[in-house]
Amino acid sequence: MLEALLGYPAMLHRFIPHPVAWAGGALSGLEWRWNRTQFSARYRRALGVAALLLVAGSAALAGGLLEWWAGHSAWRGVVIVLLATTGLAQRSLYSHVAAVGRPLRGHNLAAARQAVGQIVGRDVAALSSSGVAGAALESLAESFNDGVVAPAFWLLGFGLPGLFAYKAVNTADSLIGHREPRWREFGWASARLDDALNLIPARLAGALLVLAGRGGWRVMLRDAKKHDSPNAGWPEAAMAGALRIRLGGAVYYDGVAHTRPWFGDGAAPDAADIERGLSLYVVACGFLWAGLALLGLAWRL
Repeated sequence: MLEALLGYPAMLHRFIPHPVAWAGGALSGLEWRWNRTQFSARYRRALGVAALLLVAGSAALAGGLLEWWAGHSAWRGVVIVLLATTGLAQRSLYSHVAAVGRPLRGHNLAAARQAVGQIVGRDVAALSSSGVAGAALESLAESFNDGVVAPAFWLLGFGLPGLFAYKAVNTADSLIGHREPRWREFGWASARLDDALNLIPARLAGALLVLAGRGGWRVMLRDAKKHDSPNAGWPEAAMAGALRIRLGGAVYYDGVAHTRPWFGDGAAPDAADIERGLSLYVVACGFLWAGLALLGLAWRL
């Protein structure tokens, strides 16, 4: 709840970059040094495993040391809460998606394309208004898992070490866990481990979205497995079902078309659906908080 209220203040970021930026910088440096085309595929895969273990292990160690340090303070709970907010992204996700909806409502398609280009990797220059809205909603749904549910899940299970390690693995997947020839071998371990860590959280995220939307179970259960990813389809199909719209379809990356399945049976999304999606997201976050509170009460009993 504190992270949803405060996020990671921009003023603080100027002096202390967000921890995800540290992990990203370390991974980028290792990729530049170790992912050499003259190395064999097997050797690059082994180096990718080593890079992942080094960065994720360092993140877990940092979390453990901070938790140990906080345990010697009278303000232990407060310190751990403040540190844990750095692993969640509720506020920033809401802000980035809302920044797409505002110009789209004002019929400023160029500005909406620019805003959505900050949160998706696909080509945005030729997106229609419905394409922009769909991209924003798909990012909102998938990032609800990656930036909210999964970090909370691993924090709950393993404290700050689990939270920081998950964020490092998820950052590795976003940077190097791609299928293109450059990253296919070096990022293999990052992609596989990220898939494993998100298996349960992604399904929880989908369930929270359809609960928040009071419907969409049928679409989620029917369409989630159409996605190439074992996890991303669950929150995306849930978003489509809960809003009674259609998401997915072909997209372009670096000028190359990629065929994707459709999720949902409704109409193409528009600017109003971004607002509805953000409202759905807020309610789903509230359900997550309530669920964690109930777990805490049950644990005390």
